[in-house]
Amino acid sequence: MLGAHPHPDGTVVRVLRPHADEVHVVHEGGDGHPLVRVHDAGLFSGVVPGPAADYRLAVRYGERVDIVDDPYRWLPTLGEMDLHLIGEGRHERLWDVLGAHVRSYDTPAGPVTGTSFAVWAPSAQGVRVTGDFDGWSGWAHPMRVLGSSGVWELFVPGIEPGTRYKFRVLGQDGRWRDKADPMAFRAELAPATASVVDVAAHEWADGDWMTARAQKQAHAEPMSVYELHLGSWRQGLDYREAARQLVDYLDETAFTHVELLPVAEHPFGGSWGYQVTSYYAPTARFGTPDDFRWFVDHLHRAGYGVIVDWVPAHFPRDEWALARFDGGPLYEHADPRRGEQPDWGTLVFDFGRKEVRNFLVANALYWLESFHIDGLRVDAVASMLYLDYSRKDGQWLPNIHGGRENLDAVAFLQEVNATVYREHPGTVMIAEESTAWPGVTRPTHLGGLGFGFKWNMGWMHDTLDYTGRDPVYRGFHHNQMTFSLMYAFSENYVLPISHDEVVHGKGSLWERMPGDPWNKAANIRALLAFMWAHPGKQLLFMGSEFGQPREWSEQRSLDWETLADPLHGGIKTMVGDLNRAYRAHPALWTKDVSPEGFSWIDANDTAGNVFSFLRHGVDAEGKPTVLACIANFSGGAREGYRVGLPFAGRWREVLNTDAEQYGGSGVGNLGAVEADEMVWHGRPASVLLRLPPSGVLWLAPEPFEGAVRRSQIAAAAPAAAAAPAASVVAGSVTAAPVSAEPVSSEPGADGDGSGGATPAGGPSVPAAAAGAGSAGEAADVEAADVEAADVEVPATDEAPDAAGTAVVAAPEGPVPVDPSPADTAPADTAPADSAPAEVAAGDPVVAAAAPVADAAPAVAVLDDAPAAPVTDDAPVLAPATPADPPSTPVAATPVEKVPDEAVPDEGAPTGRHALAQPVEAPASAGSSAAPVAGGTDRRNGLADSSATQ
Repeated sequence: MLGAHPHPDGTVVRVLRPHADEVHVVHEGGDGHPLVRVHDAGLFSGVVPGPAADYRLAVRYGERVDIVDDPYRWLPTLGEMDLHLIGEGRHERLWDVLGAHVRSYDTPAGPVTGTSFAVWAPSAQGVRVTGDFDGWSGWAHPMRVLGSSGVWELFVPGIEPGTRYKFRVLGQDGRWRDKADPMAFRAELAPATASVVDVAAHEWADGDWMTARAQKQAHAEPMSVYELHLGSWRQGLDYREAARQLVDYLDETAFTHVELLPVAEHPFGGSWGYQVTSYYAPTARFGTPDDFRWFVDHLHRAGYGVIVDWVPAHFPRDEWALARFDGGPLYEHADPRRGEQPDWGTLVFDFGRKEVRNFLVANALYWLESFHIDGLRVDAVASMLYLDYSRKDGQWLPNIHGGRENLDAVAFLQEVNATVYREHPGTVMIAEESTAWPGVTRPTHLGGLGFGFKWNMGWMHDTLDYTGRDPVYRGFHHNQMTFSLMYAFSENYVLPISHDEVVHGKGSLWERMPGDPWNKAANIRALLAFMWAHPGKQLLFMGSEFGQPREWSEQRSLDWETLADPLHGGIKTMVGDLNRAYRAHPALWTKDVSPEGFSWIDANDTAGNVFSFLRHGVDAEGKPTVLACIANFSGGAREGYRVGLPFAGRWREVLNTDAEQYGGSGVGNLGAVEADEMVWHGRPASVLLRLPPSGVLWLAPEPFEGAVRRSQIAAAAPAAAAAPAASVVAGSVTAAPVSAEPVSSEPGADGDGSGGATPAGGPSVPAAAAGAGSAGEAADVEAADVEAADVEVPATDEAPDAAGTAVVAAPEGPVPVDPSPADTAPADTAPADSAPAEVAAGDPVVAAAAPVADAAPAVAVLDDAPAAPVTDDAPVLAPATPADPPSTPVAATPVEKVPDEAVPDEGAPTGRHALAQPVEAPASAGSSAAPVAGGTDRRNGLADSSATQ
């Protein structure tokens, strides 16, 4: 109705100017045409000769005359395609057309600059825009609805950036409500609630970072995340100063990314940002949106990624925000059984409404594009997936199939993940999902939710429970530390020690550790080193990197003064070295999501509280790399602790958490050790170590210095006759060395030479194996292209049987069959056909068929050396030197067939999504039985998938 419209006598102009005494239409050149007041509310109307042209309004208020533009003479800023896409819920750049946008137009009378406003309110009877420009009267600027789209729009000349505004919405109930703009780019500082007109003016300087990011695959890149709350990391800092100080701190601690608790505007600081009212506006507590852009830009230029927590699951009930936006349920579901979240007193988005999904999908894209964010961690995914989440029977509404799954939320999550990865390659989407929902990180085209990573809440709960116990009791909970490897590759995991674990009476990480201050610090160092070596990316909440004594509170800064204490300062120093070593060793991150990236050395030293395993990866040239992690959680040092390794040679001590500069006791191995060719833990080499108390060692092999040709191996073949035991390198059986003396004088005793892990007569047997080993994948192959001659057997008077099979007696004690993935098997090495199994004492060990006289020593492949077929002229790796023969003769025993039950069914699940089944294995002395899965889904520490967020 308002504005200029054709009339038989020219153009009719209608103007709403409350409290004005007179209004004239002024054309270019100065001619004025008075309008007549037709309503006491301030409605003026009149016919102006000629067609509509570039005109202004002269409005008199008493003695003052204002020359203003008429908002209603301008065409809508949204086109037909925009309205169509909004109606379809597919406008992926929704922020470009809704909200407040400063625009400028050239006219014959000169340029006109103003702000266009657009808002979606389909059930509203009327919408007005009000703010500083009309004295918050809410009368002068009623908006026009664009057809049946539900979009209300108006361009108001003269409104500049920084102007505060709101929408005044008339609901179907006849009540006017002042609402903040759902699409506002900037919000007023709380407790004020107005939206603010804003224009992005920041000039980005992170082009190199963005280009490199688009070429990377996050799964095969290092990712150690420092999670922080901007308001309490160091109080009093704005975005720019926080960025400067944070970069300096990250240079010391060497994390690869930061993850910010939600920075979208929220009125209540005690919510930590998880009750958002302005989804498109960074909080004004620390500056403007451009200041936040500078924050991200500064971190990118320094080489650090930025992840932001995102909350699409629910929103608060504040009347001035999204709740009942147009007088009824709009963004929230209309049925309280789906539209309300009882735990948090908030409202739940209506994921089945396409316009609401569009609002959220576009919001995710907005943060990634407008602020160059590198990833979003999606909060409270479990509360979205389950209709009965935190609801009792009768308080929830089933889906169309009668189930508890929220099918609308599933569709939304798939849509947002697929869209983000399509539009912004190189970014990451991370799910905080606390249940056993399958396929969270499976691609959407395979039926998964499409996330890049998922928080491993089960690992977090199990690990913190284990490390929080006194070492004397840890042996009874040993499987809490090994169980995660039963499912570690069923999803792409991030291992979190998050903000939720250091609040609400749970205590800080420091408080949760047992013992005196020295032991608390040692346990934290050991926990973090074990965590960084475990498959998966890592996330650590602020304060934990130096062992803050007090529980976290958003109302105060971290206890930075504690860094003056050598124990706390030492933890921080170790975290920096830990992250630098992590970045430098691709074995720790290139195969995080593949079973090929992990193999146990010994998972069962229950009495010794020791865990040992290998991590495998590839370097920048594609060569295999390996790193060994030995974690001693016993609280006491271990002298002469033998650990199996994939090959002999010099292994460097990459990290020792007990180093004196970290506040430790200095127990270690003088920086390096020499591994010899003694078979141990089912591996062709081993080494004696000094294990520090409550400490972790990382060992990496020194670079390989040369190859040996087959002629050299052949020359050494006669020495094979003195070999003490069989070592089937390319197969699945490796016999333990036989010694006339016991390994330890007090087997199983706490503090003995073997850490109570290794009985006399043989090494302990890993009964818990992860990934491919547990699912019937390739056995641990220790040689490249090994032929029948690559079998090491003892010299005996026994001749091969008719089939040419050498018969060798097994040593006393169980002999391990290593089910782990190949350490360095070349691509053309066939996987073993046998499943994980044990050979009991007295049972025969069947070696590969080969004449005893021709037997050659085993060949160990260096993990970081490229595998290549062995030919007469091709170089191969140096053979292992035979150990001294046993003083006790080895008697032969009859050949017996390996039981059929040791062979997996052909239809058994394999690969990264196959969950390993527990193996019933006889426990060796000092070792625990394999973990057994029960009814509780301990992958996530929950018996009921809907029990907690």
